[in-house]
Amino acid sequence: MKLWQKVAIGLVLGALFGVFFPDYAIYFKPAGDIFLRFIKMVIAPLIFFVLVSGITSMEDPTALARIGLKSTIIYMITTVFAIIFGIGVASVLEPGIGTQLDLSKVGSVTKIAEEFNLGSFFVNIVPEHVVAAFSAGNYLQIVFFSIFAGIAINKMGKEAESLKNFFHIISKMMLKMICMVMELAPYGAFALTSWVVGVQGVEILFTLSKLVFAVLFAMALQHVIFGLMILIFCRISPMPFYRKSLTYQLVALSTSSSKATLPTTMEVCRDDMGMSEASTSFILPLGAAINMDGMAIYLGLTAIFFAQIFGIDLQFHDYCILTLTSTLGSIGAAGIPGGSLVMMPMVLSSVGIPLEGIGVLVGVDRILDMVRTAINITGDVTVTLIVDHNEGTMDMAKYHSA
Repeated sequence: MKLWQKVAIGLVLGALFGVFFPDYAIYFKPAGDIFLRFIKMVIAPLIFFVLVSGITSMEDPTALARIGLKSTIIYMITTVFAIIFGIGVASVLEPGIGTQLDLSKVGSVTKIAEEFNLGSFFVNIVPEHVVAAFSAGNYLQIVFFSIFAGIAINKMGKEAESLKNFFHIISKMMLKMICMVMELAPYGAFALTSWVVGVQGVEILFTLSKLVFAVLFAMALQHVIFGLMILIFCRISPMPFYRKSLTYQLVALSTSSSKATLPTTMEVCRDDMGMSEASTSFILPLGAAINMDGMAIYLGLTAIFFAQIFGIDLQFHDYCILTLTSTLGSIGAAGIPGGSLVMMPMVLSSVGIPLEGIGVLVGVDRILDMVRTAINITGDVTVTLIVDHNEGTMDMAKYHSA
């Protein structure tokens, strides 16, 4: 039985256990926490070594710059589309209109983002202390240092061959380690899902059903856009892409972490979709750190949701501000479970929306986080496919194979 099939079984059994045995579901939380700690333990070194390995495999500096620029531009395009869908769907479906929430019973938000400053955002991409960046799990800083280190190694020429081999070997070791961790994914999926459903209950899904439906609908539209981008930019059928994406999407659902899904995603892209080793080793880790389409949808949509709850009439400039802050918020999000609750205050406060209602999202955030992650990693694969196809390094026979 394949890993994604085991994960699917774990998700279903966990949900059923949480519904029928909610009093016992809490006992599985430590097992789920251990699984998440395993993931967090290896994510930072995984990103570093895989990215450096991918960069050093591109000896042509112009190719590295070209691929990096293409990837970043397309990542930004998909993020803007995601925010437009989030804001547009919320404006049309109006999930906040008629939704009754007792905000007096909502606990205060424990994580409040500092007042946003664009200059500080870009300054903070460059780490003061590399070790601190790794210990804090600041993935944007880790990506910056990884790219800088990879470029420096390439500039060393032949004397760095042994160093390149070292990074290639260590990157394979890190991928092997995360693959070993992912063997626990079915059990982690069962433990975490049973705890979420058992402790937080399914009632909150009905209370916020309009919001949940709006989020899922916007993400479904984004999923369609991925296929259209492949059709338009590559002139190939997106159906093999959709069919083969199920494997890493289910793993993403179980972990709620784009980075933990990287090894599975890289394997699918390389072995099933025919993408080159260089693209999968560089573009995918880059996307896992900066491309959060699902997060962008969620931030923009929930901001409109709360504006409707509080009766705030947003103007055109407010929507522009929301687009900017949601874009930067999705990039700056940690990419691990709960990252949206860290960035939500920044987005809401940017247009004067009260923060009191954020606590009501806690009940559905973990569940929607699973779907957000699946959209995030699917966006990464879409961009990798487009760039690799454009570079002429994609094996089309593998892509179209059954």
